[in-house]
Amino acid sequence: MQNAKHADDLQYPVPAPATDGFVRVRGARENNLRNVDVDVPRDAIVAFTGVSGSGKSSLAFGTIYAEAQRRYFESVAPYARRLIQQGHNPKVELISGLPPAVALQQRRGAPSSRSTVGTVTTLSNSLRMLFSRAGTYPAGSTQLDSDAFSPNTAAGACRECHGLGVAHTVTESSLVPDPSLTIRDGAIAAWPGAWQGKNLRDILTHLGYDVDVPWRKLPKKHRDWILFTEEQPVVEVTPQRDRVAKPYKGRFWSARSYVLHTLADSQSASMRERVLAFMESGPCPRCSGTGLVPEALAVTFAGRTIAELNGLPMVELAEVVRPTAVLDDAGTASRTQLSGESNEVAVAITRDLLQRITVLLDLGLGYLALGRATPTLSPGEMQRLRIATQLRSGLFGVIYVLDEPSAGLHPADAEPLLEVLEQLKSSGNSVFVVEHNMDVVRRADWLVDVGPRAGEGGGEVLYSGPVDGLAAVEESVTRPFLFDDGGSVPRGSSGAGGARKPEEWLELKDITRHNLRGLDAEFPLGVLTAVTGVSGSGKSTLVSKVLGEAVGSGLRTPAEQEGSAEPLELGSVLGSHRIDRLVTVDQKPIGRTPRSNLATYTGLFDAVRKEFAATEQARARGFGAGRFSFNVAGGRCETCQGEGFVAVELLFLPGSYGPCPECAGSRYNPETLEVQYRGRNIAEVLAMTVDAASGFLAAVPAAARSLKSLRDVGLGYLRLGQPATELSGGEAQRIKLATELQRAQRGHSLYLLDEPTTGLHPADVQLLMAQLHGLVGAGNSVVVVEHDMAVVAGADWVIDLGPSGGDKGGRIMATGTPAAVARSTESRTAPYLATALGQGITSQRPETSRFDNGGAMS
Repeated sequence: MQNAKHADDLQYPVPAPATDGFVRVRGARENNLRNVDVDVPRDAIVAFTGVSGSGKSSLAFGTIYAEAQRRYFESVAPYARRLIQQGHNPKVELISGLPPAVALQQRRGAPSSRSTVGTVTTLSNSLRMLFSRAGTYPAGSTQLDSDAFSPNTAAGACRECHGLGVAHTVTESSLVPDPSLTIRDGAIAAWPGAWQGKNLRDILTHLGYDVDVPWRKLPKKHRDWILFTEEQPVVEVTPQRDRVAKPYKGRFWSARSYVLHTLADSQSASMRERVLAFMESGPCPRCSGTGLVPEALAVTFAGRTIAELNGLPMVELAEVVRPTAVLDDAGTASRTQLSGESNEVAVAITRDLLQRITVLLDLGLGYLALGRATPTLSPGEMQRLRIATQLRSGLFGVIYVLDEPSAGLHPADAEPLLEVLEQLKSSGNSVFVVEHNMDVVRRADWLVDVGPRAGEGGGEVLYSGPVDGLAAVEESVTRPFLFDDGGSVPRGSSGAGGARKPEEWLELKDITRHNLRGLDAEFPLGVLTAVTGVSGSGKSTLVSKVLGEAVGSGLRTPAEQEGSAEPLELGSVLGSHRIDRLVTVDQKPIGRTPRSNLATYTGLFDAVRKEFAATEQARARGFGAGRFSFNVAGGRCETCQGEGFVAVELLFLPGSYGPCPECAGSRYNPETLEVQYRGRNIAEVLAMTVDAASGFLAAVPAAARSLKSLRDVGLGYLRLGQPATELSGGEAQRIKLATELQRAQRGHSLYLLDEPTTGLHPADVQLLMAQLHGLVGAGNSVVVVEHDMAVVAGADWVIDLGPSGGDKGGRIMATGTPAAVARSTESRTAPYLATALGQGITSQRPETSRFDNGGAMS
């Protein structure tokens, strides 16, 4: 009875009936949400908007989806829960009317070279099963398991290249680039320099080889032994170069043995990089580049091997499997048959394959092959692949929670995506999208606007209702961009004088990589250039890969490359001598653990720790700057190892996290916290927002410079000690840009940014673009790959690639000022750019909505 009375005393909200068509959230307090109450309709497309960091993702994902997931796990057997990675319990009082939910969140990370279109979409699994159970086998062979058709398994990987399809070898021409030289003059370029190289030369002399004749005149037998022998003879060497001969025992290494040994065992990255230049990469001779064992390549379907089908564009692959998929008189499967191409198993697998491939074709990805490596895909292509994988399930009555589904998509590519979202809704599902693209927001049935600002200045639902109703909410930052009443990205140049004129040009001739084939490109210097085009047209390849590598190699700051990157073929580069520095800013995380944060990444924490170490209290106790680091023993709390929280692992329930009981989340031990700077200890400084710290640390030049740059890019709401794992991709990119902006500018810098506005609210885009225009105004050049037409319209110069993606792209369709490109009749970007230049918004909302006359909450 006491328990019952206690329950009655608690003021829990009364759940609304689930039949009213709404998901009702009460008392949401996840992250920066301020005890939010909101009603969201089911069976509708609902857009969650707000500036970056406002709390919209905390509401859609951290609260609604997390609670749906928690309820699902409650229905799973306790033993099975141990095998599933479970999420957290959301901080919310009540959610009623909540059906099951499926989430599609952004995942930013470097894909593996073994990852392909087939593995991402899981289509490779079905194709392998097709060959295993329904392929045509040679006479006398046994049926293979599906693993035997995968280059990523021990059963299927080629024994020579281990499934990569690429063999790294050395040849005489790679080891001896100039055969006119003698060995004494350095003909064997792969050998080490200094004493080691002289030692190998002296050993050859003692073995009877002539080191003073041109390499090409040596007998082939001698050349082959010197370069490729596995023998390692040890001889007594008496060097001729020393005043006093001091004999010693010397061991000979062939050039190939030295290169392979250095690659395998050297701890020096520079040495490994040096010898790698003497290796040649090409298709593995044993598997012809397929990465598969011969037994798997002997099995065919429709007269083709699995490697051949993996190399076909999906639009062609669909036609290969279609004849089997439509069979009505399939036979019974039997392991004794050499071919099962017309049995019931083949029909079932090909029908499933065809259905799943059709989803990808509808999203405009028919040009991709299943064997295409994911590191070579554009962000837009990866986004659509992941969407297709999640949305092909055909579920009914669930909530799909999508995180910026239009991210990385050209406006032309976003239109098929919107059709898919409409199909999900018409199939009886609810679609909740966290979105910054105003064209997608206009297509929604309902809008939830969170704000008004970011971080501690946000966390409130400003409006929840039909889209048009937001026009009356004056405090909404989204409103002016949605209804085009003053929210637009500033035009290029420094003001009313029009677009800037290019000072000089950077010319790249005869570019060949991926789908760029013999392309010539010219980039203007001293201006802001936007590179546009549909997803997969070659924009990222041209800017991040080709331009970055071409300029970086001359500056000895090469762009980061994937291990499986296709070699760059480039005819010539003209004008690179005008560039003194290359800077690449991307959306990769600034750190992968909570120990990395805004203060440590920007370097301002070093200045802060030095100020604390310089106080009288610290000097009296012998504390140096290291004492105020939470990453090393001494000043940190040893209970939580400086993390500030402890994890409580529960066997059958989700693990929970809480503040460390010893340091109460401060990360430091009591002795360290006793030291104060201007009345605050180190933990209190880390808890400050950038805005608050800018005043508190104004007298510390290094810290003040970093804080000003962070505020200039709109990050004043972040805490100095906010873990990197809590930052969005847009926030991470702006932190990188701010770190760059605080550095002293020397010479002419070239800045390369790949879709810098991805994940940013239009208001945040304005802040970002103001900084980029400032860089140009300071005498630098900026090149951005961009899909946001407002940003493109504000650029000084535009390079548009197309006409489509994949092999049908890779050409420059138009180039010139935004106005000139907008008039192009061949560019798919032109009509969207023309609309942005005219500042006209074409409404794409459905003609009718069941919420047009509905109530709203604001």
